[in-house]
Amino acid sequence: MFSGLSALAVEDAADGGDVVLVSARTRGGPVPCPACGTPTEKVHGFHTRTLADVPVDGRRVRVCVRLRRLVCPVLDCPRQTFREQVPGVVERHQRRTNRFATQLGAVVKELAGRAGARISHFLAIPVSRSSALRTLTALPVPAVRVPRVIGIDDFALKRRHRYATVVIDAETGERIDVLPDRALETVAAWLREHPGAEYVCRDGSGSYGEAIRQALPEAVQVSDRWHLWKNLCEKAHAEIRSHAACWSAAVNPALPGGVREQTTRERWQQVHALLDKGVGLLECARRLDLALNTVKRYARMKEPTGEKTAPRYKPTLVDPHRPHLRARRAADPAVPVQQLFREIQEQGYTGSLNLLYKYVTQGRIEGERPVTTPQRFSRLLLSRPENLRDKDTAFLRELTSSCPELGKLANLTGQFAQLLTPTEGNDAKLTKWIAQVRAADLPHLHSFANGLELDRAAVDAGLTLPYHNGRTEGVNTRTKMITRQMHGRAGFPLLRHRILLQ
Repeated sequence: MFSGLSALAVEDAADGGDVVLVSARTRGGPVPCPACGTPTEKVHGFHTRTLADVPVDGRRVRVCVRLRRLVCPVLDCPRQTFREQVPGVVERHQRRTNRFATQLGAVVKELAGRAGARISHFLAIPVSRSSALRTLTALPVPAVRVPRVIGIDDFALKRRHRYATVVIDAETGERIDVLPDRALETVAAWLREHPGAEYVCRDGSGSYGEAIRQALPEAVQVSDRWHLWKNLCEKAHAEIRSHAACWSAAVNPALPGGVREQTTRERWQQVHALLDKGVGLLECARRLDLALNTVKRYARMKEPTGEKTAPRYKPTLVDPHRPHLRARRAADPAVPVQQLFREIQEQGYTGSLNLLYKYVTQGRIEGERPVTTPQRFSRLLLSRPENLRDKDTAFLRELTSSCPELGKLANLTGQFAQLLTPTEGNDAKLTKWIAQVRAADLPHLHSFANGLELDRAAVDAGLTLPYHNGRTEGVNTRTKMITRQMHGRAGFPLLRHRILLQ
């Protein structure tokens, strides 16, 4: 029960109701003088210190320790007398035992002020929120060290307004430092003050890349593969949207368009009419009162497209009997629903008559398969082929065969996905891949390839080296939870302290 007090001689333990009172004293023996180091056991007097220890059976423990005041035998020593300390149990200016302080530190490190105070009361180690914060800020942060591979990324202090930068060990995930902003000068100054990193993992940020080039010109910059794939997914989705007329007509050419398709067609005609007259993109946006990116999207379309939205029907018990129902309705459009209900019941239908009525009312018997959405098409195209169901694979094959550009897009995305497994020689394969992209009529992928060329050295390192920025993204996720816990009540110093203690 009192194993943490083994350095002391426990004399008594009394029941004080909600508190267990423990009386103890030091074991005696010579103690070195803190000023000159001369050991002595000459006693000048005694004094008592009261410490809090870890709770026992849900009750607080108060330890009263009798300590000696000793006399230094050296006459010219600046400390004629000094108080006895017990390392590991009783330290200078301490009101808690070491093991009690360790437990409380673990609580406040995870929960900080108010939440830490609430949990500490439940654990019978009550402290106020202010004491919890003082305990938290008193915990020492690890010394700054520079590992061989570092990861660097930003996170939001106030989204779209203020950002900070976190630096970690990309191999172990250990937090190295947190910078108050993401400015090029701040990052470059930190890297100059802490040289030694051989590899720096980052996302596609141009400011981080320039800071690394200025401060650590010999370090290898490694572009994060997840961000490369994310950028490709966005461009592939844009290509699918621009070819909506091809694949939607292939799936269901008779499906009528709505108001949105009509608006899209009118805007496309207005934009291309101005472009044919030699009007620039910015002037088109001003005349038509549209966003510049919207005008660019219409300018890239070869023909007006309408994004038709598919009805989202859930699978029902009627689906297996749809061929029979369709044949019966084609032969006799006036056949009663109750008659159809009896016929499919004989075939094993176990649903209700109301479900069949709803199925017929929605037009799901005669209707062809509805057109899909660009989002679903993108998901099918960008998923691992082995993770798709057979019907999804067949549907994707039908969509990509609707025009040559979509087939080329599917082929190029599959090739790039294979490059995301870091292997020697992927840089040469990437060169061939970019050449294939430039030869294809896929303008959105052209912009993606241009971005790769601008940061080619870091992209090559990301595709050939095993390092990545995944652990930095994990730290950012943890940081978001910490910022939500503090609800904006704390400043950057406390946030930095908590991040470095994780």
